Amino acid sequence: MFDRIRSTTLFGLHQAAIAIGISLFPVAVFARDRLGINVPVHRLVETTGEAYENVDE
Repeated sequence: MFDRIRSTTLFGLHQAAIAIGISLFPVAVFARDRLGINVPVHRLVETTGEAYENVDE
């Protein structure tokens, strides 16, 4: 039961990270082009995706 809760929670976090990445995309492009700053949202998406894939069901 706890594995199912953990799996569902990680899936929700991964989906939220994707939504955050999509919504921050214009800000990240502006920051990279105008300010020379990289916004590492891809790391959050990759980390949550890997955690979700590694869940043993």
